[in-house]
Amino acid sequence: MKTIDKLNVPETTRLFSNVSFDGNKFVRKPGSVFGSTALIAGTTVGAGILALPAVTLPSGVLPSTALLIGVWLYAVISALLIAEVTLNGMRYNGRASNGLLAMVESTLGGVEAKAAGAAYLFLHYALLIAYVSQGGEILISAVERIWDLPALPTWMGSTGFALMFGAILYLGRDKFIERLNSLFVAIVIASFVGLLLLGVTQVHPDSLLSQDWGALPPALSVMLVALFFHNIVPVVATQLEGDAGKVRQSIVVGSAIPLTMFLLWNAVILGSVTPTMLENISGSSVFDPLQVLRAGDAGQWLGILVTVFSEFAIATSFIGFFYGLRDLFKDMNLFSDAPTVSLPLISLILFPPMGFSAINPNIFYTALDYAGTFSVSILGGIIPATIAWKQRDKYKELNQSLVPGGKVMLVIMIGIAIMAIVLGNW
Repeated sequence: MKTIDKLNVPETTRLFSNVSFDGNKFVRKPGSVFGSTALIAGTTVGAGILALPAVTLPSGVLPSTALLIGVWLYAVISALLIAEVTLNGMRYNGRASNGLLAMVESTLGGVEAKAAGAAYLFLHYALLIAYVSQGGEILISAVERIWDLPALPTWMGSTGFALMFGAILYLGRDKFIERLNSLFVAIVIASFVGLLLLGVTQVHPDSLLSQDWGALPPALSVMLVALFFHNIVPVVATQLEGDAGKVRQSIVVGSAIPLTMFLLWNAVILGSVTPTMLENISGSSVFDPLQVLRAGDAGQWLGILVTVFSEFAIATSFIGFFYGLRDLFKDMNLFSDAPTVSLPLISLILFPPMGFSAINPNIFYTALDYAGTFSVSILGGIIPATIAWKQRDKYKELNQSLVPGGKVMLVIMIGIAIMAIVLGNW
C-alpha cells in the first residue's frame, strides 16, 4: 500500500470520522461518494450553461467541444489541488476544513486572504448581476407572450425578478426554500431531458460542421464560470472524512457529468441554428441562439422547453449564490446580530445586482466574462497552485500530492490562469 513519505499513512485511509451524539450514543455518519458526486454535479450545472451557445456559436461545435474538454481538464486539476491543500491542512491543523478563504488566510497570510476575499465577493456579485439580468429578460418576455402585451421596459423584468425572489428568500423558512429549490432542480432536469430529445430532431448537419478555431478565445471565460465548482471542494473533503481516494473520485466523476451535459447541450443548440436565423438578427452585437429558440423560431414546444429550462436554471443558481454571499457577509461579521436573512442584509445583496441590471439590461455576458476572467482564474487557478507550492516546501513529511508533475505543473496552472486574464482583457 502506498505511503506518504516517512509516515506510514495509507493514501486511501480517512483522516477522521464524522461522529455525532445521537440520544445516548455516538454515531458515525460518513459521507458517501454518491452524495458528494451529486453535490459537485449539482453545483456545476447552473446558469453558466445558458451563456455557452452565444459564445461558442462563432467557433462552431467541434472547436468549442475541444476547448470545453480542455477547460474541464484544467478545472479538475485545479479542484484536485484544492483537495490536496485541504487534506494537508487537515493533517497540519488536526481539524476539519473551514473553507477555502480560511485556508488561504492560514496558509498564505492576510494580504492574500484579502485578495481571495475580494475575488470571492466579486464573483458572487458578478454572477448575481448576470442572473438578475438574464432572469428578468426571460421573465418579461414570457409575460409579454402569455398576455399578448406590447414591449415592456427591460428594467421591469430585472427589478421584478429580483423583488420576487428576494421576497421569497426573505419571507420563506429554510425548509420551504430547500423544498422549493429541490422542485426547481427537478424542473431543470426534466426540461433539459425534454429539450435534448426534441432538440435532436431540429439539428441540421451543416450547422454541426461549421468551425472557426480563431474565434475560440472569447469563450474561455464563460467556460471557466460554467465549470466552476471549486468553492465546495473543502466541503466534500470534510464529508468524506479526508479520504483522498474518495475525494478524487467525487471530483472527477462529479465534474464529468455536467461536462457531458454541456457537450450535448452545446451540440444540440448550435445544431438547431440555421443560416436564416443568423441573417434575421445579423445586426445584433451578441447573437444568443437561446433567445431565438425561446421565441419559437425552431418550433413552439422547443421554445417553451428552452424558456422553462433557462428560467429555472437561473433560479436555482440565484438561490445558491444568494446564500453564498449571505454567509460571506456573516463571516465578515456584518449583521452578525441580525436574523439569518434580515432586511438590511438582503438589501445589500440584492440592490446592487438589481441596479446594475436596470441600468444595463444587456450586462449578462459582460458579468459572466468578468467573473470568469478575474475571480475564477484567481480562486480556481492562481491561489490553489500557490498554496500547494508553499505546503510542499514547508511540510514535506506530511504532504500528500494529488496532482502529479511537481512544481512544473503548478507553474503551468498559474500560467494558464494568467493567460485567461490576459485573453479576457485583449
